Amino acid sequence: MMLQAQPPVPQAAPQAAPQPQPQPAYATAGGLPQQAAPAPHHQQGHPGQHGGQPGGPQANWQGGHAGYVSPIPVRPAHLGHALASEWTKIKSVRSTMWTLGVMVLLIAGIGLLAAVAAGSDREMNPVLGLGFVGVLLGSLCVMTLGVLSISSEYGTGMIRTTLTACPSRARVLTAKAIVFFGLAFVITTVSTALVALLDCGLLNGPAPTGDQWMRATVGAGLYVAMLGLLALAVGTLLRHSAGAISTMMGVVLLPLLLALFLRGESLKPVQEALIEYSVPSALAALYDIPLLPSAPMGWTPLWIITGVTAVALGGAYAALATRDV
Repeated sequence: MMLQAQPPVPQAAPQAAPQPQPQPAYATAGGLPQQAAPAPHHQQGHPGQHGGQPGGPQANWQGGHAGYVSPIPVRPAHLGHALASEWTKIKSVRSTMWTLGVMVLLIAGIGLLAAVAAGSDREMNPVLGLGFVGVLLGSLCVMTLGVLSISSEYGTGMIRTTLTACPSRARVLTAKAIVFFGLAFVITTVSTALVALLDCGLLNGPAPTGDQWMRATVGAGLYVAMLGLLALAVGTLLRHSAGAISTMMGVVLLPLLLALFLRGESLKPVQEALIEYSVPSALAALYDIPLLPSAPMGWTPLWIITGVTAVALGGAYAALATRDV
């Protein structure tokens, strides 16, 4: 019996090994980006090749390389940068031009009108005393600008951008104080010096001494600039333009107004103290025309306002450092 050969059983073709799928640079897990593993050493570029230096296609923050160098030069910030920023702000807003322009008009205009009205027929002593009224009214404009220098940024929300660009809050307030004080002092001193020259030329009286000249020009400029710096501190504390301006107007005018309505012998010491240490009396003392004979004279009113401003600025620094914007 012959055996029949069985046909060969076909064998399955060998399957190719699965190829690894390329992984994306970032995979999303729970909505958060995950950084891919660093490329092997043989795949990393060398200087002068793509991917090895910041100029290559992989040289960016998305490539996950720790050696990324920004093409923008990075320099450590300092106070000079903050001063340049604040100077750009204060000279580019219209409130600066209007407030300082009105201040110069009040100081010079009222001083000239007072000198012309007084004439040279009668003797004036002191000769520079007529400049007091214009400086008192002009100081209201400087205080308004001091408040707006920072409260306007709170009103528009620009303070967030300022503190993001310069996280050092003490540096921001220092830059604002320096720029504003310097601008207010220079403008006020120039205006008062012009009025002093007009008074000496148009009025009849004894020539002012060197100390009288300094107090009527530099002293008045320093006092008005200190008032503006005090307004800047109040604006930092209150963070509201209308409220801070109203507060400063009350500081300047309210003590004198209250003293006018106080009656009785028992209230007389309070009345005299309110008049002696009011802002109008302090400015008048710089011009040798105090409202009361017992009021501080000479340079003393300037030291008083400097101390008050220093205390208010200390509170402003503390508030700006601890409060959220």
